[in-house]
Amino acid sequence: MDRSGPGTPPRGVTAAVATMMRRGGVPGLSMAVVNREGTLLAAGYGLANRAANTRATASTSYLWFSMSKIVTATAALRLVDEGRLDLKAPAEEYVGYLHAQGTTPPSVGQLLNHTAGFGNPMPVRWVHPAGADPPDPGALLRRLMSRRRANRRPAGQSARYSNVGYLAAGEVIAAAAGVPFEAYIRQSVLHPAGMEHTGFRYGDGADKATGYVKAPRIVDPVLRGLLPGGIAGDRHGPYLSLNPFYVDGPAYGGLVGDVLDAGRFLRLHLRDGELDGVRVLSAHTARRMRSIDQAGKPFDHGTGWFRRPTKTNANWVEHFGAGAGFWNVMRLYPDRGLGVVVMSNSTRRYNFEPLFALLASASWHSSPSV
Repeated sequence: MDRSGPGTPPRGVTAAVATMMRRGGVPGLSMAVVNREGTLLAAGYGLANRAANTRATASTSYLWFSMSKIVTATAALRLVDEGRLDLKAPAEEYVGYLHAQGTTPPSVGQLLNHTAGFGNPMPVRWVHPAGADPPDPGALLRRLMSRRRANRRPAGQSARYSNVGYLAAGEVIAAAAGVPFEAYIRQSVLHPAGMEHTGFRYGDGADKATGYVKAPRIVDPVLRGLLPGGIAGDRHGPYLSLNPFYVDGPAYGGLVGDVLDAGRFLRLHLRDGELDGVRVLSAHTARRMRSIDQAGKPFDHGTGWFRRPTKTNANWVEHFGAGAGFWNVMRLYPDRGLGVVVMSNSTRRYNFEPLFALLASASWHSSPSV
């Protein structure tokens, strides 16, 4: 079902999207622009599925990958607001095996701002076909923590991006909430924010974007060998398609949904934790999450949000979501009261900065839709 949103793109936006897609080899993408009151623009461009010639729309579902982390962080901070989780407490107080021998155990807050000291192994095989039973993320985390060098650095030093840290945060959240992680995300963030078309599985009848890897045909055997069985699909011109799949670790990258719901999530944070009369976070907590106070590589971090180091006076926070078949970005401009999200079925990163600069500086005259 197409739930395409409102709005006419400001002058130059359609051309900027076309240029970005052409230069980046992007098959299809969906985009939403929001302010505190509603959705200003929601649209799709290109193809969600090349074989079926299905166009991308605002209601096309994509894998969020690491954009899921900011939702995980939001859920954790809701527990903090409720007095059920302590950011300063050692994570092992909630999950006993989160302690690598010979190191200071990381705190819960250090898991969320990437200063826990965990490594970041390549998660290429941390996926499974959509029709297969999902593995236990706790078992994956236990296996990673049993490695001799689970902690690459002492906790509390400079930030280093880590999927393992958010895999651990998911287990901590489940322990503190007393319910499974996915259930708590639904009841604490997705449902209150009205994100009815986002979850950890494709919804019934969802318009699914097919993930694509743009690469020469000669590397197909290598790609098929890298990915778990059943995920690599057919070739369509310069693209190898991917069959529907899910990420093994829901807390670090498991969400699936569309830009309209992602736009609602951005509005929740633009409105300092409240949306449609429902408060998810205290205003102080929501604002504190946007404080980028941990210098690191390749990103400077806050609690959930990050920002690439820049020489300019940056006034935004953001998060990327990238993996096999998909590349996404969401960004908040709190001073301008604007949020932008782009989700694509391209494995390759594309230069979105010219488009975002245009969107952030545009005069938005249309009345937003809630």
